[in-house]
Amino acid sequence: MIYWSEGGIEVSLDFAQVVGQIADLAAGLKLRWSEGRRNLEFAVNLIRSQAADSEHLRQKIEESKTSWLVAGLKESISLCQPVPACPQDFTVLAGDGSHIDVDRHHSTHCFLINTGIVSLRYGRAPEAWLSSYPVLYFRDDEVVISSPEGRQTPIEGQLLGIKRSVEECRLLAGEAGRLEGDSPVLLLLDGSLVLWGLVGQAYPDYVVDAILGKGLLKHLDEIRELSRRRRLAVASYISYPRSTDVVNALRLAMCPYEPVDCDRYCSEKVEGRECDAVAGLLDRDLFARLLAPEERSALFRSRSSVVEKHYGIHEVNFFYVRLDGEVARVEVPLWVADKRELVDLVHAVTVDQCRRGFGYPVGLSEAHEKAVVTYADREQFWTFVEQALAEDTIWLESSAKQRSKKTRWI
Repeated sequence: MIYWSEGGIEVSLDFAQVVGQIADLAAGLKLRWSEGRRNLEFAVNLIRSQAADSEHLRQKIEESKTSWLVAGLKESISLCQPVPACPQDFTVLAGDGSHIDVDRHHSTHCFLINTGIVSLRYGRAPEAWLSSYPVLYFRDDEVVISSPEGRQTPIEGQLLGIKRSVEECRLLAGEAGRLEGDSPVLLLLDGSLVLWGLVGQAYPDYVVDAILGKGLLKHLDEIRELSRRRRLAVASYISYPRSTDVVNALRLAMCPYEPVDCDRYCSEKVEGRECDAVAGLLDRDLFARLLAPEERSALFRSRSSVVEKHYGIHEVNFFYVRLDGEVARVEVPLWVADKRELVDLVHAVTVDQCRRGFGYPVGLSEAHEKAVVTYADREQFWTFVEQALAEDTIWLESSAKQRSKKTRWI
């Protein structure tokens, strides 16, 4: 059914049926908010009570068997670290990306990755440059990942998103290698260092090796090598995170069983579990209460299966930092986390970037602007592709669905 508003804008959603459901949504959120406040008070008191016995909690976490992700402890769980002084001279290299996915309704099998890279130098000789790097992949060996035996996995959908993350890291590593001088440098990526798209997916080993071993981890190796010659760190920034790793550590703290084994003791329990006292909380809720403005939390380590199996010296560590308007999650490799001066650099420069960017790192904001691919860009891209093929008298074929989208029926 199609509706027309007085302004002539086409609307296909029957809002008369949706309004009542939105009211139910609001009522449900109000109830959850009330329960969440009680759970948050309990969690804050619990995390403070664990400060004196962090070693016991660390051991309990390491020996636990759970069906959910639990943060590993590297510092006292209740630590609140003030922001260090920012260096007088430093450089921020930030990268972000976007892409145009394979469209199976077009006969042309290709995709495009557009990466924005920004260099911002602060201090006595300030300088900035911003650039984008659009790359079209269309050759047979570019649009698939192949095994030595000839098996092939197409690069599209979720796997293309993962490849885009690897490309962002590759370009940042390359630009970092061209930087002159010896002032501190922070390489900043958007999103997680953990390639979550590989977790729980049945990708064959040759795909994981191409994406991780010959991809992300190789580029992190290049960045680590650069850090031997100057004060340089790499970090990823996650705005408005939905992680529960630290809250899950509190679940283990209150569990009466040692060692913790959820499948053995609680798999059939529907209610009455002690850990339900912190149910529904996110890590950001917890640290919004615990941290003062610009403080960071303790360092934690990711116990993700893909990290523990593959990352090695690049094991993902993270902390939370309270900024103007949100609590963000900042991830760093192990070799950064193990050096206090590099952790301080990440903390100080990230906060400084957020001050300059109205609560969000200005480098990432500018990199995003250089990388973003709009809906209009996508439409124009496919128009250019079709025109180029037509000029070369290549027969164009598309699906009936694609042709239908271009046809007005009413």
